[in-house]
Amino acid sequence: MKGKVIGDILVVKKDMENPETLLDLPGVNRVVKLGKIKGFKREPEVKVLIGEGTETIHRENHCLFKLDVSKIMWSKGNTTERKRIAELVEADETVVDLFAGIGYFSIPIAVHSPVKKVYSIEINPTAYHYLEENIRLNKVTEKIKSIHGDCREVAPKGVADRVLMGYIGYTHRYLDFAIGALKEEGGIIHYHESVPDKLKFIRPVERIKKAAEGRQVEVLNKKIIKTYSPGVFHVVVDAKIV
Repeated sequence: MKGKVIGDILVVKKDMENPETLLDLPGVNRVVKLGKIKGFKREPEVKVLIGEGTETIHRENHCLFKLDVSKIMWSKGNTTERKRIAELVEADETVVDLFAGIGYFSIPIAVHSPVKKVYSIEINPTAYHYLEENIRLNKVTEKIKSIHGDCREVAPKGVADRVLMGYIGYTHRYLDFAIGALKEEGGIIHYHESVPDKLKFIRPVERIKKAAEGRQVEVLNKKIIKTYSPGVFHVVVDAKIV
């Protein structure tokens, strides 16, 4: 059975003749069908097949994520990346998360790293609501400052040792703001993009260098996160800009 378990909810992509049998899976109390993903805010269409309600608490890497699966995306394919970034953050760093969502990266950083401060920015009001919920759930209110709004307008400037760009829709349009958030002496950006196979590690690096406007760019890491669609990959490039 193809599907993913989010909290106590099994999310499937097709209607089932006997969905009750899926309740035999460990930890599954509800089953929902995921339809199309709509709009700029990436809101999923969901039909409840078994049980009531679509809000749950998902546990990953000793972090808690409260969300409503009918309103919020959750990608199992990004699990390794969320853990990797948390392990990279060093003592007393300041991190700016430009597309925080419900805290996908911000929460693991605050829970597992010696970070000084995370500025977590989210434009979607529903995602921002759950971001604040998850900050409280994980008891990291002293480490994370949540900011509701468009990162192009509300991102702090000149404060970050590290900037996260974990959104893959037109992410290159935000590179100027990511670089502007870095400290004067520079820092690291984690730039995500969906890229055709032939350009997967060429176009992202070119875009970073163009946005850096002559500043020195050192590529620290290039990594495929997952297949986004046939012939297209979700990649991340870690780049140090000084």
